[in-house]
Amino acid sequence: MAYKITDECLACGTCLEACPSEAISEGDIYVIDQDKCAECGACVDACPTGAIIEE
Repeated sequence: MAYKITDECLACGTCLEACPSEAISEGDIYVIDQDKCAECGACVDACPTGAIIEE
């Protein structure tokens, strides 16, 4: 199951710090590199706005 970051993202950096695979990169909203993502869900649990969803 792949994850994506929606427009609800505030670019707070919480998911960036939570990702053990370093699969998330910064931008206006953050982006998950599907090739690096371990699909562990750590980013989903860390996101305060619920902006990370299953694709």
